[in-house]
Amino acid sequence: EVKALRKYLLNGGFLMVDDFWGDAEWQNFYEQIKRVFPEREPVELEMSHRIFHCVFDLKLEKNQMQIPNVWQGAASQDTGVTWEENHVGNTRDVHFRAIFDDRQRMMVFICHNTDNGDGWEREGDNEYFFREFSEKKAYPLGINVIFYAMTH
Repeated sequence: EVKALRKYLLNGGFLMVDDFWGDAEWQNFYEQIKRVFPEREPVELEMSHRIFHCVFDLKLEKNQMQIPNVWQGAASQDTGVTWEENHVGNTRDVHFRAIFDDRQRMMVFICHNTDNGDGWEREGDNEYFFREFSEKKAYPLGINVIFYAMTH
């Protein structure tokens, strides 16, 4: 699987990683992706990167882009908490990272401490969640990611 993933990505493939939270889950992901690319490091993306502006112009700060699970998101209108509770360490901040090939083509887009997938799949479960997280953040980012991956 490691060899196949490396070959796929180096031959033009694209991978988006999402919905993993906290230091322990980051460390696990990092160790596994280093098996695929021991010579490459994930790079923190600034919100000015083209992926955040190619279709929808996402002008939010990274932490404003945090998508919680649907239950945490529904409660966030009262609590303000948008991070999941299984964190260890300083893990509340959202990170968007990428791994690039030698031509600076993004091969891997990494969304840590956020759950865009819930924004895409759970939008019908709670109207507040849909309006605040799916409509404003998860859908636009997802469309941008697809467009960016297909055109860069």
